[in-house]
Amino acid sequence: MTHVVTENCINCKHTDCVEVCPVDCFHEGPNFLVIDPDECIDCTLCVDECPVGAIYAEDDVPAGQEPLLALNAELAKQWPVISARIPAMPDAAEWNGRPHKLALLIR
Repeated sequence: MTHVVTENCINCKHTDCVEVCPVDCFHEGPNFLVIDPDECIDCTLCVDECPVGAIYAEDDVPAGQEPLLALNAELAKQWPVISARIPAMPDAAEWNGRPHKLALLIR
């Protein structure tokens, strides 16, 4: 099983999760992070570290967020690995919890 970064990460991009990942399975895009499902070892360490609650086990992804399973896999092949914490996006607090952010994803 893998874990998935869901829509609430868009325009927030906190990287607390990256710091605790033992296998460097996170990849960074302009305004979103994704998890490489081929690298994730299902350790769950990242789940509690995400300050916006955007990471779920693939079987627990909230209703309506299922397309993010394929999106994480797709973008992980395109974006570089991130293995060190960086500052969140400047207005991350303003974006936390806003619905319908998928249209804002920058590829």
